[in-house]
Amino acid sequence: MATINFDSKQAAHMSKKKFIERDISWLSFNGRVLQEANDETVPLSERIRFLGIFSNNMDEFFRVRVATIKRMIEFSEKRKKLNMHMEEDPQRLLDHIQLAVLQQQHEFNRIWENILKELKRQRILLVDEKHLNREQQNFVRNYFDEQVRNNVIPLMIESLPQMPYLRDKSIYLGVVMRKKEFTNKQKFALIEVPAKAVGRFVQLPSKQGEQHIILLEDVIRYNLPYIFSYFEYDYFEAHVFKVTKDAEIDIDNDVSTSFVQKIEKGLKNRRKGKPVRFVYDKDMNPALLDFLIRRLNLTNASSLIPGGRIHNFRHFMDFPNVFTEKNTRRKPFTHPAFQTTARVTDIVIKQDVMLHFPYHSFNAVIDLLREAAMDPHVSSIKITAYRLAENSRVINALINASRNGKKVEVMLELKARFDEEANLEWKSILEEEGVKVILGIPLMKVHAKVCIIKKRVNNKTIQYGFVSTGNLNEKTARFYGDHCLLTANRNIMADINKIFYHLQHHKTNSTALTQCKTLLVAPVNMRNEIINLINREIKNAKLKKPAAITVKLNSLSDKILITKLTEAAIAGVKVQMVVRGIFCAITEAKKLKQNFSAISIVDEYLEHARVLIFHNGGKEKIYISSADWMVRNLDHRIEAAAPVLDKQIATELKEIIHIQLRDNVKARILDNELQNNYVPSAGKKKIRSQIETYNYLQQKITKQSAIGSN
Repeated sequence: MATINFDSKQAAHMSKKKFIERDISWLSFNGRVLQEANDETVPLSERIRFLGIFSNNMDEFFRVRVATIKRMIEFSEKRKKLNMHMEEDPQRLLDHIQLAVLQQQHEFNRIWENILKELKRQRILLVDEKHLNREQQNFVRNYFDEQVRNNVIPLMIESLPQMPYLRDKSIYLGVVMRKKEFTNKQKFALIEVPAKAVGRFVQLPSKQGEQHIILLEDVIRYNLPYIFSYFEYDYFEAHVFKVTKDAEIDIDNDVSTSFVQKIEKGLKNRRKGKPVRFVYDKDMNPALLDFLIRRLNLTNASSLIPGGRIHNFRHFMDFPNVFTEKNTRRKPFTHPAFQTTARVTDIVIKQDVMLHFPYHSFNAVIDLLREAAMDPHVSSIKITAYRLAENSRVINALINASRNGKKVEVMLELKARFDEEANLEWKSILEEEGVKVILGIPLMKVHAKVCIIKKRVNNKTIQYGFVSTGNLNEKTARFYGDHCLLTANRNIMADINKIFYHLQHHKTNSTALTQCKTLLVAPVNMRNEIINLINREIKNAKLKKPAAITVKLNSLSDKILITKLTEAAIAGVKVQMVVRGIFCAITEAKKLKQNFSAISIVDEYLEHARVLIFHNGGKEKIYISSADWMVRNLDHRIEAAAPVLDKQIATELKEIIHIQLRDNVKARILDNELQNNYVPSAGKKKIRSQIETYNYLQQKITKQSAIGSN
């Protein structure tokens, strides 16, 4: 179903490799997303949302990865002329990708057809412009006049000297019009569908017990005679298409240009990115299709992909809530440590607390910052920000702190892909409120999620804050699985201070990061410390002592660490991994002696946390981290991993990971053939780790309450 099937030559080529190709592995992950859309046990609303996630993932994959591979192909052609050797053949990789994408698109279409049938059974109907009753026709005409018309700008593209700029997140209607009696005298027009301004879905007047929905492009289709009434045409047809462009931002080295100006320039240049994919309605008028291909300077290498009538399924993540089924999503709850206290700060200063999102409420993080903003003893707040919520309560708390006279410093990563514009806006807002904004380091992203708050009480300095695996984003914290350690540990706070010192003084070749003793920090010591920890397990295994490594990540593609894990498994170390996305390791080989196993969990919540557990001769070393095991994270980003020092928290975190390792409902085996087979559950108690984790953490509240009542 979600397996990627290669022909014999491609399969033979892959079998010779020591690592699974990163991009092919990512496509296999997106296949797991597609499996969720196909799973009839998943609520219908969620199945539709998974189709939207799959589509959005694929868009970004083409904008970033496929665009990069195509640049590599251009570069390799130049290198061939210079007789220079390249290790990888990017054209072969692109061929593999194209095959996998076409297979998945076929599967996507099949699943969508089944979902349409299920929608119909639930009396939810997606209707087009040709199947409206009279009441709905009047509604669509009035809706267009009142909501849509001012957002529609038709372009007569044949008369334009060059093709207009096309946004790569938009869908377009290519319109063909003529007089019926003059079949050879047709005109072409272009209309951008204003889904962002108006919304993609329009609920229509419906019979009792039914829900009729029309897509915005079909509203426009119905009104084409009205839009083009000036020409007195009587025949119209319109087909949806979209263009995906290279999303890379090139930042020049002009020393006279500020970093902000370079980002702004890069964003403008992104508009000019080369098309890497052209997706169109397979029933598109041949003359119009030929015209668009020529005017957009597309070739067969541009990934011309015929599809169905509907494109940009990413909007389906926001499909109208017209379902009779109840929402099964469980609500987050307050961490037991904060249930009987008015102030989060008082607890954090006394003891470490770990929040597990989305099970625990994100409000504790907001409250910690709000309390700091109002506390007369607090002098400063320093925090990193990567992806923020649209109406960020984190930012509001920091602004209030600044207004209350606190020294607030925010490391705002302007290079967070696809969040560059939003972060530029946040920069302006923060600076207007007197917040000091640190812009990071050229050619290196700041991905660490850390915060430090300083207060002075009775001539004593108190420092507290947090280290997190996820973004400081209250919206994504409702459906991203992450861990956040709230702590006043002096050693951790000292290292966070060093990180901020480095961010402020990197131009003077600061060595502050190398002085971190407690946190593992990339790019200075994280990779080497991980290797040292793996080597220690290898040494213990060779001495016939217990040795084990358990790792949870989003992605594993770093060849050095994969090689070390393989070496560990061969030596007898039990290696267990939970990896949601990219997984490039070869796990099925006789020499691994069944010591290397890996699963991926794709379910209602997005598994985003990174956790490292090393047996360490019985004195376990446990870390939570912002970093995946990829070259970009370990060598080209500032990342932080914090040790879990509290024994109760360590036990709790291990139990959560062990629940995930036992998942036999939503866990897939990560094998060398990318088959995405589910972990067998026959004859066993079914364990769905996200539900089990929720229940486990809720039971801790019950136990806490029982202790409190005694």
